[in-house]
Amino acid sequence: MSDVAKVIPLHDAAGRRARSAPGEAPVTEHLPEPRLLFGEPQPAAPSLPGVVLDSARELVADPVVAIAEFIRRRLTGDYQVDEFGFDPHFAENVWLPMLRPLFESWFRVEVRGIENVPAEGGALVVANHAGVVPIDGLMTSVAMFDHHPAHRPLRMLAADLAFEMPVVGNIARKAGHTLACNPDAERLLRTGEVAAVFPEGFKGIGKPFSERYKLQRFGRGGFVSAALRTGVPIVPCSIVGSEEIYPKIGDLKSLARLLGMPYFPVTPFFPHLGPLGLIPLPSKWYIEFGEPILTDSYDAVCAEDPMVLFELTDHVRETIQQTLYRLLAQRRNVFLG
Repeated sequence: MSDVAKVIPLHDAAGRRARSAPGEAPVTEHLPEPRLLFGEPQPAAPSLPGVVLDSARELVADPVVAIAEFIRRRLTGDYQVDEFGFDPHFAENVWLPMLRPLFESWFRVEVRGIENVPAEGGALVVANHAGVVPIDGLMTSVAMFDHHPAHRPLRMLAADLAFEMPVVGNIARKAGHTLACNPDAERLLRTGEVAAVFPEGFKGIGKPFSERYKLQRFGRGGFVSAALRTGVPIVPCSIVGSEEIYPKIGDLKSLARLLGMPYFPVTPFFPHLGPLGLIPLPSKWYIEFGEPILTDSYDAVCAEDPMVLFELTDHVRETIQQTLYRLLAQRRNVFLG
């Protein structure tokens, strides 16, 4: 037999399929190797059970581990509290996460000019105040921590009433806030913290809806004095949206005196609808931090000069007021922005 393999045609001249001769092996057709239509073979897709397990781990296991770690640190005392009672572990893991749904989904807060707050060192944020309930301060603290590149905590200077309330006072201390007095403000600023003050006070948050976005008197300039003594910049902050959450159309003064409150508001929904009237309206918010006003070039004696305090206070107030007017002119709708 020849060493050369015998080639047997598969089809005859007429195009009919060839048949095997008697006694020979049947003719088999050798088909070409299959060719890939889309390049090299792709790795097999992950199986559905594996995807489900990974998703379940992210949704269930990871939060459980985080909660367990939080409880462990609280029970073992593995966290720090400063001289004012500020508990960063509590603020970052409990307080701020509670406020974020309001910030992100309910008020849909848009933050502008956060880069005007220094990345380090002390600074004094001065903002307008409104809304019957001081939610604007809470939203500003979320804006500072979540949107500032350095995730700086905002140490608010609050009224005495906030710390006299049984539960609220304790939470306020743990969240990093303290009394609105010059000694506390100066201590915070000297240690490099970002403090926030709302000079309108109760006059701002308790004003009627007809006077919305019209700034009240800024006091005697105590916040300017604290900034001058410590040489920190003043950052004007303008908040739009807070005026519409509880439109105040009345005030039950006799009831307010009985309860020891600065005012007892009447809104279109409260107290008529009871607890439902306490739900804030979902207005669209804007928080804008303006360019810092530097104070380090002033002499120490300027902190006691009434004219210097008045001029700087008026400058800060006018800056915030003009920014409010600009933001309101740009806003097309109270709830849609």
